[in-house]
Amino acid sequence: MPQPSAGDQAMPSASTAHGTATTTPLFPGPGPREDSVVLVGLMGAGKTTIGRRIATRLGMPFIDADLEIERAAGCSIADLFTQYGEAEFRKGEHRVIRRILDGPPVVLATGGGAFMDAMTRAIVRERATSVWLRCPLPVLVRRVQGRGHRPLLNAGNPRDVLAQLMDIRYPTYAEADITVDCGEESVEQSAATVINALALGRQPRVVPVILDRWRYDVTIGENLLRHAGMLLSPVLPQKRVVVVTDSTVASLHLPQLLQGLAQDGIRAETIVVPPGEGSKTLAEYERVTGILLEMGVERGTTVIALGGGVVGDLAGFAAATTMRGLPFVQIPTTLLAQVDSSVGGKTGINTPFGKNLLGAFHQPLAVLADTTTLATLPPREIRAGYAEIVKAGLIGDAALFAWCEANGQAVLDGDADSQAEAVRRACAFKAAVVGDDEREERKSDGRALLNLGHTFGHALEAELGYDGRLLHGEAVSLGLRLAFVTSERMGLCGSADVERVTTHLERLGMPARLRDLEQTFSAERLLAHMQRDKKMRDGRLSFVLVRGIGQAFTCRDVPDSLVREILLAEGCSA
Repeated sequence: MPQPSAGDQAMPSASTAHGTATTTPLFPGPGPREDSVVLVGLMGAGKTTIGRRIATRLGMPFIDADLEIERAAGCSIADLFTQYGEAEFRKGEHRVIRRILDGPPVVLATGGGAFMDAMTRAIVRERATSVWLRCPLPVLVRRVQGRGHRPLLNAGNPRDVLAQLMDIRYPTYAEADITVDCGEESVEQSAATVINALALGRQPRVVPVILDRWRYDVTIGENLLRHAGMLLSPVLPQKRVVVVTDSTVASLHLPQLLQGLAQDGIRAETIVVPPGEGSKTLAEYERVTGILLEMGVERGTTVIALGGGVVGDLAGFAAATTMRGLPFVQIPTTLLAQVDSSVGGKTGINTPFGKNLLGAFHQPLAVLADTTTLATLPPREIRAGYAEIVKAGLIGDAALFAWCEANGQAVLDGDADSQAEAVRRACAFKAAVVGDDEREERKSDGRALLNLGHTFGHALEAELGYDGRLLHGEAVSLGLRLAFVTSERMGLCGSADVERVTTHLERLGMPARLRDLEQTFSAERLLAHMQRDKKMRDGRLSFVLVRGIGQAFTCRDVPDSLVREILLAEGCSA
């Protein structure tokens, strides 16, 4: 996916960056960093020019590793390559970098091949924070033109050489602690982006979603709203956004998001909708799209969904259809949205005929899952979101379900690291499924597997009119067990699997049995809802069943009579 530039000013020459100009720090107060900052990347990425500006902003010395090597050897890098070869050069380079990192904290720009050495990577990982300056090929080619002193460039056409180096080195560069995209931004902009990334503290977890014609990252971590401008600037087509949120989320998180956007010069307008499933209607969709058009949005204006799944579905559908498609960013604030609706590009609204029957596939530019927002959720909402994490493990990742059995209580208790890891694991699983079947076009399995528990769950929600008495995640929790019960009744899985799933759900206080609900359901009415579900094919019910934990598959051979028997056994009325 092409990454639009955050600015249109070209990188100044090195002489411009050598000046003494200073700027006000974006994060005043903490003082110098306690560890060194090591910049890695290909030649032309701007490690020296950006590094000098970072050092000035952080009040730290700047060192260019190549200059230190030349000073120590008394000759140029090119001469060292010629005399000793690359293998011996890397050994000497490692010794110089180790000596520098043994000293006081510095900002260190390394040569393009330094990070490829395993021993050098190890010493950098132990004693510094590494930052990969990732740069697109056309920019690199333009910047290295005429650099005959670079030994590797003398081996052929610079574009071909750099393209080959990207294929070889980028997978290793990706092991850096922080990745910052640098294109046509000014030195000051790039330096600010790096400093903001360093200020995030604990490095966010990143899950790439790779589709046939699109790619985006799900960034997971604490306090991401505060740094939203820095995180989103590299992918926004223009520095103008419209934030769609609901009144509850607006009071909790909107000011921090607006501040984070403004910090990077991003102009933001807002649209506030009522909270709850009642906003996923044609009337509210019409109101939101009308406001967008009244604001005079352009094709490059990005819609940001700040909120739970309802806001994400509504805002995403509005973005997908306004002016035939506006750019879109998901900032989910509930656990359910972070692990489910924010990933995969499904958007939509409800109708009297069923849930999400009007919608579109519209992939986001990025997803920011700020786990700090989860602290504002009531326990019931956390449990509802957790059901989707369990679902991922039951579909196709038995190791994830085992992780849930060991760590589920910590997730529900609000342990930040456990929550972030749960979101990462669930998003990684869903990203793999979506990447293999983006638009749910396979006749069996594929993305449809993500509907495990949904045939039962959606019927329960529809019967209650989506009025909040049963949250979507609670309906999924009930549906998961019913899918396993159905599979057992059909001889597909053993009773031990049903018992294991039931025990886990009940141990964590999640709904597992229909008879435990205050509401009594009619088996015939639930069947009628299932028969109107969008997953129907050729008039036959479509279920996701299992052959065991982590072994889900799609099935259209479930008799209505068996479903009726199971519902009656669960306490439904005839």
